[in-house]
Amino acid sequence: MKAFEMVRPRDLKQAADALKTGDSMPLAGGTDLLGEMKEYLQTPTRLVNLKTIPKLNLIEDDGKGGLKVGALVKLADLADDARVKKSFAVLSQAISVTATPQLRNMATIGGNLCQRPRCWYYRDEHTLCLKKGGDKCYSVAGENQYHAILGGGPCHIVHPSDPAPALIALGASVVVTDGAKSKTIPAEQFFVLPSVNLYSETVLKPGELVTHVLIPAQPKSTVSAYVKEGELDSHDWTLASAAVAVTVAGGVVKTAKVVLGGVAQVPWRSKEAEAALIGKPATEATYKSAAKAALAKAVPMTHNAYKIPLAETVLARALKKAIG
Repeated sequence: MKAFEMVRPRDLKQAADALKTGDSMPLAGGTDLLGEMKEYLQTPTRLVNLKTIPKLNLIEDDGKGGLKVGALVKLADLADDARVKKSFAVLSQAISVTATPQLRNMATIGGNLCQRPRCWYYRDEHTLCLKKGGDKCYSVAGENQYHAILGGGPCHIVHPSDPAPALIALGASVVVTDGAKSKTIPAEQFFVLPSVNLYSETVLKPGELVTHVLIPAQPKSTVSAYVKEGELDSHDWTLASAAVAVTVAGGVVKTAKVVLGGVAQVPWRSKEAEAALIGKPATEATYKSAAKAALAKAVPMTHNAYKIPLAETVLARALKKAIG
């Protein structure tokens, strides 16, 4: 690992100012960044330790039935919070299948949303892939069984976060600051496709950092769920997942948010699936129809066509789990 300077800011302005100078990067839980540094994928000369900034590790009521979650809240604390379990079940469920207990006790929600891809070509320090300034995405003609089937190219990573699809399904927002002013970005708009920006997975600009995640109150009749499948029964990266938040009245689906994970370069909201649900009876036939709609435009690569029926299955299971 390359030697680096550690900066311990006292507030958000100091942190943002430090990030604007030199080759600096923010340090939260460190579960992803330190691994990248060991692999020489990131070689910052300065780390800005966000853990020295007060109150970023708090989960607060917003006074309207929602929550204001500090970027440094650990995943384990967020999943175990009674308010999250009661009112935002999809988020608690998503975090509970994220990584291992040890990592969930270190990783932060802000860091999780900003983590880098797990693609083995990107993670190989000796491979100059498209995302690292090279001229090709090696997954196209290579080993692509874990890569995207939605979202197009030119880079075919999948977004690695489990909480992110859940937060989008809940209509959450991400608060970002540059030290002078803050802005609130809908979680769905926080992530960007490689066709928009090859070198970043979020809209964050140099010198900006995430401070909070805002989770709004849900309609009283909302039910939600998260279902994930990986290769292993124990900790594993997502092959396909689904986060759903729906309301049902009189046996009919009234509103629906459907977000897929593990199948695209961003958490993939499926408006096709939502349209196939709204106004339809809450039955398994409807769930399967919505799942088919969600994957209708999928374009598999040479080794990952299995993701289409897998994603259909996890979505139908998530709807069944949420609604019954």
